[in-house]
Amino acid sequence: MLTTVADLMTPDPLAVSETNTLNDAHNLMREKNIRHIPVIDDNGMLVGMLTQKIMIAKVMGIIATYGTNALERKEKQQQVAEVMATDFASVQPQQSLQEVVRFFVDNRHGCMPVTDDKGKLLGILTSSDFVRLAAALLS
Repeated sequence: MLTTVADLMTPDPLAVSETNTLNDAHNLMREKNIRHIPVIDDNGMLVGMLTQKIMIAKVMGIIATYGTNALERKEKQQQVAEVMATDFASVQPQQSLQEVVRFFVDNRHGCMPVTDDKGKLLGILTSSDFVRLAAALLS
């Protein structure tokens, strides 16, 4: 029976460095079809989150200001650290799914990074993980 975050999370998620460019993150999101990317420092510590919502807003802003032809060039000039969210919640692997799912529902989060007690990125838990769990339980 799945009872903890560790039971449901995706371990070792794709992540980007805070020094990667917006273009790097945009390409990763597109190629891997992901909506959330944890941002880590050189020691693997979680320092931010880059979401599809942030990326869309940034891309639309660049296009509106500079035009479509400038998108790739402008994305390559901006580091992830300049646009990532730094105010986000994270969970730890031993937390109960019952506790965490309530947070997802109440705050309408699409994902939560999973860290150890020092802030090192261990995994990611997404709303899609809970949908898959619900589907399995309903089968």
